[in-house]
Amino acid sequence: MTQTDRAAFFVEDPAAVGAQVTLSISDAQHIAVLRLGVGERVGLRDGVGGTASGTLVRLGRKNALVEVDQAIAVPPPRPIHLLVPVADRDRMLWLAEKAAELNVTSWRPVLWQRSRSVSPRGDGPTFRNKVRARMIAALLQSRSAWLPEIFPEATIERAIAAAPEGGRVVLEADGAPFGGIELTEPAVIAVGPEGGFEEAELAALVEAGFTAASIGESILRFETAAIAGVAVALSMARS
Repeated sequence: MTQTDRAAFFVEDPAAVGAQVTLSISDAQHIAVLRLGVGERVGLRDGVGGTASGTLVRLGRKNALVEVDQAIAVPPPRPIHLLVPVADRDRMLWLAEKAAELNVTSWRPVLWQRSRSVSPRGDGPTFRNKVRARMIAALLQSRSAWLPEIFPEATIERAIAAAPEGGRVVLEADGAPFGGIELTEPAVIAVGPEGGFEEAELAALVEAGFTAASIGESILRFETAAIAGVAVALSMARS
């Protein structure tokens, strides 16, 4: 979305110059709420680097049509993969929103041992759809181009096996200062559940090449720790 676009909308497929893109009924309703009219500028995002701008050429109750005249492919951001705990649903959704704003590359919930006692917890296909919707809203609001890749919840074994090789970090209060460790790309940040990791879980992560790192003396909630960890990783990548 450029500075002249009045709003931005998510599309499933990349939009090319000259294409006419049909927006959904929910988008048409949003356009009505914003009081946008034919001839006004809007932006489009596909979540995989495609950004476009165009003009509203038709507006109905059930859809809207955008004629695209600008399209740019944005390179992917620095890779940061986030292993989050399966935890309280509302707090996971808040974290999902912030992860999208910070251009996290992927989101993988992990069913840690202490996740099993949480209720109501965020897991399953329906919740995953809610995570995606929240991330899309954040993507549009922040004018970003890349949506985090969303994976289903995994066991610790599966999460470790799927984590890319690179700078693997597990946030742990007793670890070394995060800013002082060497963080290669791609970065993988593992965040534990409320109450912390079981000893066996932390041992499994360290054995798999994760470095225990601390981001302060306070014991943080998982969503705060995750955002702080991503912010530190971003600052290290840009230094």
